[in-house]
Amino acid sequence: MQNVTIKVAGMSCNHCVNSVEGALKTLGATGKVDLATGTVAVEFDESKLTIEAIKDAIEEQGYDV
Repeated sequence: MQNVTIKVAGMSCNHCVNSVEGALKTLGATGKVDLATGTVAVEFDESKLTIEAIKDAIEEQGYDV
């Protein structure tokens, strides 16, 4: 398993948290959003998922990575 922290712009509320964490869960990753720092800590299996796929999933929710 790999752990990365990604800077995400545009998150401001619990809806944002749910959108980002839900998108990551759909991919098979786990994420923990920190609104105060504008980051998401992601844990994923690098043999099944790429950083680019994770970033794309977050961007599809309407946030800038």
